[in-house]
Amino acid sequence: MGAETLIKSHKQFKKKYGKKYSSLFQRLVDEGQSPKTLFIACSDSRVVPNLITYAKPGDLFIARNIGNFVPPFDPESEASSTPAVIEYALSVLNVDNIILCGHTDCGACKSLHKDIPLDDIEMTHIRKWLRFGESAKEQAIAFVGIKDKKMLYRATEKFNVIEQLKNLLTYPAVKRKVAEGKIFVQGWYYHLDNGELEYFDPIEHRFLPVETVLDKMEAQQQESDSELNEQEFNEAAQ
Repeated sequence: MGAETLIKSHKQFKKKYGKKYSSLFQRLVDEGQSPKTLFIACSDSRVVPNLITYAKPGDLFIARNIGNFVPPFDPESEASSTPAVIEYALSVLNVDNIILCGHTDCGACKSLHKDIPLDDIEMTHIRKWLRFGESAKEQAIAFVGIKDKKMLYRATEKFNVIEQLKNLLTYPAVKRKVAEGKIFVQGWYYHLDNGELEYFDPIEHRFLPVETVLDKMEAQQQESDSELNEQEFNEAAQ
């Protein structure tokens, strides 16, 4: 999509959404943003956070980079966008949720299994950036081997989600708020071909359809309601 097409598309945007969301846009300007979720995703053009989640403007605070990597916390490191986004989301915006979303057919995860020449100056920053996925690469190779490339790439993508979640917990604000029960952190795995979502279940240590989260929440709510009703009954009977 070239610049000319984008300009024409912007006209369509104003025509279709200008009036529909005008009050929302104005409120977001007047009151400022207050998103509840930090969404960390890949820069891949096929991954569109607001579309995947059916979210409105102002709902998501988004960080995107190649491979949806999260560099481990390092106060001595050079300036980096993703760590700054994480700190701003937690310490300024006070988000309640962090979603880290990987996806199928990830170019970064495939690149982890290829050699980038050290003398290729045009790939300098990509080569350095990919080091944050090395652990996922090594675990995938150990888990499925290297013969079946499709299986290897899929395993790398999923291990990458798990490893980046671990990196998230190295940030002081994330670690503290998780310990205090003030923030919900979850890893997602998005299927480009059909739009399905899986999440990493740390208890079962596997990826499950994201809809099962709602089932578990409903079950927990029913159990809580049952316990509350029993308590009220016992108090009334005394």
